Amino acid sequence: MIRPIIHYGFHLIIPLLIALLFFPKQWKRVYFLFIAAMLIDIDHILADQIFDPNRCSIGFHPLHSYYAITAYGIMLFFPKTRIIGLALLWHILTDLLDCRMM
Repeated sequence: MIRPIIHYGFHLIIPLLIALLFFPKQWKRVYFLFIAAMLIDIDHILADQIFDPNRCSIGFHPLHSYYAITAYGIMLFFPKTRIIGLALLWHILTDLLDCRMM
């Protein structure tokens, strides 16, 4: 019961706090990018069972692979992709926390 609340809180509420605290002048844009980072979940449609609450998506889905995570990390080094990389890594961290709560 608490797991989905924590999971979606980390996907929706914590990014808003990050945007407001660390990017106050452009918080709407940053929050939008954090929400848009959830689009990497599109790779779930490639799985035999699209949603499995007991499956860890890290390392299972292509956009949640270690290669993709490395690419998201590299994005942090470039000013034009830094916030997108941060948002994608936050998504991965949120999913990883969900994996640990299984």
